[in-house]
Amino acid sequence: MSGYIIVALVGIVVTCLVAFAINVMVPGGDTTSTEDRLSAMASRRSGSEEKEKSSLLTGMDDQYAPVTRILENLPAFTDYVEQADIPMQPAKFILLCGATFVGGAMSCILTPAPLLLAPFAGAFITALPISWLAMKRKKRLAKFGRQMPEALDLLSRSLRAGHSLNAGFGLVASELEAPLATEFSRAFEEQNFGIPLDEAIEEMANRIPNMDLRFFATAIVLQRQTGGDLSEILDKISHLIRERLIILGQIQALTGEGRMSGAVLLALPPVLFLVMLKLNYDYVLMLFTDQVGRYMLTAALVTQLIGAVVIKKIITIKV
Repeated sequence: MSGYIIVALVGIVVTCLVAFAINVMVPGGDTTSTEDRLSAMASRRSGSEEKEKSSLLTGMDDQYAPVTRILENLPAFTDYVEQADIPMQPAKFILLCGATFVGGAMSCILTPAPLLLAPFAGAFITALPISWLAMKRKKRLAKFGRQMPEALDLLSRSLRAGHSLNAGFGLVASELEAPLATEFSRAFEEQNFGIPLDEAIEEMANRIPNMDLRFFATAIVLQRQTGGDLSEILDKISHLIRERLIILGQIQALTGEGRMSGAVLLALPPVLFLVMLKLNYDYVLMLFTDQVGRYMLTAALVTQLIGAVVIKKIITIKV
């Protein structure tokens, strides 16, 4: 069996064992997630006395305390994990990434592979759960954006039928699918807990980085302050979103060739590196052992990253 296949298998086995140990030895995060939401509502609704009471909820599960203290300085990552809607706490995901890095590094230590490849193997395997998280988040936000016109139409018809906006949120949460139904249901529950409607909508817009949802939140706030026909406003926003989605689809079709070319150009150097490593091991090893080779390898990685950023800028057109 090829040495590189052995390295990959050992890395996968070690990573799976460490990840399994983390999941078995540490309780799940479903209860903690619910407690966090309740404590957040309590802290937003009242002052320091209520915050002390809500701290009892978050203090029930402190096995992630060291990692949680680090995440307190990285609130953006916590929001990123929440936007992906994965059944895992941010601290647990950080531990999983650390386990994958250790597994990738151990795959080079326990096999005949060069030790110089250990950090690269660990980083490569660590990129797998991070890429999965990014893919889940992107897919969820894209589906949320596609559901927005239907939700606004349903809200508009609900208002014309004589229902309140609060009742319209409950209707959207019950009639549509996740992820939009999940977010509207959360806003509806927050209103039932006594949080003002404007604040609940603003929090929903902060949780979901969607421009159309921000338009919707701004329209609701302005209408409640200045008055006007909210159903007509929602119809216009829904029409605008649909037209924008059509244009976005056309742009995706026109830039398909550029995206495919970028993928090929970015994948060619690492694939060629692996092929040469298999065909002429000593020749490629000079990139790690020789001083000039290390400079060349560093320059290649830097130019590869610059090329990826430039290609991304070219094929990304905001609508």
